[in-house]
Amino acid sequence: MRSVTYSMGVSLDGYIVGPDGTFDWTEPDDEVFRFWIDDIRQVGVHLLGRRLYETMLYWETADQDPSLDDATREWTALWKPLPKVVFSTTLSEVQGNARLASGGLVEEIERLRAEPGEGEIAIGGATLAAEAAAAGLIDEYRAVVHPVLVGGGTPFFPRCERRVDLELAETRTFGSNVAYLRYRVVRQRAAAAAEPSPGVISPAR
Repeated sequence: MRSVTYSMGVSLDGYIVGPDGTFDWTEPDDEVFRFWIDDIRQVGVHLLGRRLYETMLYWETADQDPSLDDATREWTALWKPLPKVVFSTTLSEVQGNARLASGGLVEEIERLRAEPGEGEIAIGGATLAAEAAAAGLIDEYRAVVHPVLVGGGTPFFPRCERRVDLELAETRTFGSNVAYLRYRVVRQRAAAAAEPSPGVISPAR
């Protein structure tokens, strides 16, 4: 089954956007940008909310700029043809290889998992990630942690009132002091925790 992944740049105190709405501190150097290029190669379809979709529209025409370096052209060549599903109640049309979601997030992910295809189902944006997490659909959390404290803003991790056990699958440190953390959701442990242990009396409900 295709994995559902959530991957974004994040401040050390856990925010993808600061309290002033900016995220200039996530701008990658060459090494981190190469990481993002390699990361997008694993994606089969990208799910986006309206704000992230509009932010990423730049890449639909970026290749027309003759001053782009080779790495940026490589990223653009991977991003443009990548299938995208946009979740919005205000947009009536989208550009490039994208379509507006015809159903809710859960229905779309179930449909994508049932269809033949390769590559991960990547979620972009905290709002979509929170909805997917609440439904127990995220398989991996991937945080590219930047050495900055922004003091507030939009949190990377969904604020859900339930425990989610994770196992560390990969780490990497870049020369710019950026750290990559990839955690896999432990399904078996979560299921076992929901069941009473032998010999333990569950409290009355």
